[in-house]
Amino acid sequence: MNQPEVWLRGPIPDMPPLLQPIAHALLQASEELNAAMANFPNDLLWQRPAEVASVGFHLQHLTGVLDRLMTYARSESLNDTQLTALQAEGKPIDIAVPELVSQFNIQVDQTISQLRTTPKASLTQYRRVGRAGLPSTVIGLLVHSAEHTTRHVGQLIVTARIVQAGSKSGD
Repeated sequence: MNQPEVWLRGPIPDMPPLLQPIAHALLQASEELNAAMANFPNDLLWQRPAEVASVGFHLQHLTGVLDRLMTYARSESLNDTQLTALQAEGKPIDIAVPELVSQFNIQVDQTISQLRTTPKASLTQYRRVGRAGLPSTVIGLLVHSAEHTTRHVGQLIVTARIVQAGSKSGD
């Protein structure tokens, strides 16, 4: 990487100041994921070394979680499409890596757009999460979206390296 990390490149245009760190983290995670997946082979997508989650799972989960957390932040309930996607996470499907990466990138763009339009006054508003209606706030959901994304991107990158190294040693 020739550029500094996203948070060191300055403010993101039209992003509320309090939400800049969340946007920075999401954009950094997106850059790292895109770099790691640039030449990732489709045939390794669902491999689970040592029974850890597959790269395919992480790609599906990253997209789905961002979508769900942003839905809760808007004080909405999950729809049938979201619930179906949740149930499908980690189940091997016939899809190419670039398509899963594209779905993630689209979701990050939608999340960044939602951050831009999130009123400061709403950040401490109570939100219910999941079927159990667990307590959170708008800012809690937004921060968790960045933290969760960062964590899973890290796991994805490690798993991708392991399965690629295993594939090369088996040649």
